[in-house]
Amino acid sequence: MTSYPRDRIFREVAYLAYHFHWSLDEIMELDHKTRHRFIHEVSEINRKINKSEGSESPQQAEDKREST
Repeated sequence: MTSYPRDRIFREVAYLAYHFHWSLDEIMELDHKTRHRFIHEVSEINRKINKSEGSESPQQAEDKREST
């Protein structure tokens, strides 16, 4: 079994904590799939907001870098 990259966990926790104001414990209690679902949903909301404003969020830039 491969461990999850530590830097990635920190980014995910920071992203959800920033948007939802959840504690570290609350975020870490989420299973991987649920945590990623919340990240996706927040990212989609940000994408829609930024599209209407004509800008890109830091998470969108990160998503683009990771997908290439």
